Amino acid sequence: MAGQRRYATLLAKGEDRRHRILAAAQRLMARNGSKGTSLAQIAREAGVSPAGLLHHFESKDQLLHAVLDARDADDLAAADFSLTPVEQLERVVERYQRSPELIGTFTVLLTENLDPDAPLHDRFLSRYRDAVQIIASGIQRGQRAGKYRLDLDPAVKAAEIVAFLTGMETSWLLDPSVPLIEVFHEYTSSLASQLTKEPQSRAP
Repeated sequence: MAGQRRYATLLAKGEDRRHRILAAAQRLMARNGSKGTSLAQIAREAGVSPAGLLHHFESKDQLLHAVLDARDADDLAAADFSLTPVEQLERVVERYQRSPELIGTFTVLLTENLDPDAPLHDRFLSRYRDAVQIIASGIQRGQRAGKYRLDLDPAVKAAEIVAFLTGMETSWLLDPSVPLIEVFHEYTSSLASQLTKEPQSRAP
C-alpha cells in the first residue's frame, strides 16, 4: 500500500513538472519564438534541470509539438459541434481570456512556419484545412436544414471566418486593448445576416 502511494506521488510530481515545462515553453516562445528560445532557457524558467526537461521531452521538436497539442486540446475542450458556426464564434472570446499564452505561442509559431520547408509547416497547414472543413460542414448542415442560404459557398465562407479569427488573434496580441467583445459581436451579427438573408437583386 505504501509503495502504491509513493508511486502515485511520483506520478503526480512528474505530471506537475511536465505542466511547468509546457507553461514555461509557452511563455518564452510567445515572447521570443521557438528560434529564440533554447531548451536550457525553458528548463531554467520551469525550475527543472536540463536532464529533467529531457526526461519529459526528448527534443525541442517534441516539445514544440506538445505545445501545439496543448492548444489543440484546449480548442477541442471548448468546442461544441452541436452549435452553429455563429454560436461557436460567439464563444471564442472566452478562449482568449482563458488561455492567452496558448494563443500567443500558437501565433508566433505559425508565423515562424509559413515557409513550406519550415519544420511545423505541414502541421499548421493541416490544422488550417481541418478548421476550414469543420466550419464549412457546419454551414452545410445549416443549408440542409433550410436555415442558411443555398447560394453561399461553404468553403469560401469558412475560409473567411478562419481568416477573421487569425487576424483577430494577431491584432489582440499586438494591442490587448482591442474591444474583443464588441468586434466579435459586430462580426457575428453580420455573419448571421449574410448566412440567412437572400441578397437583394440589383435593379436592371
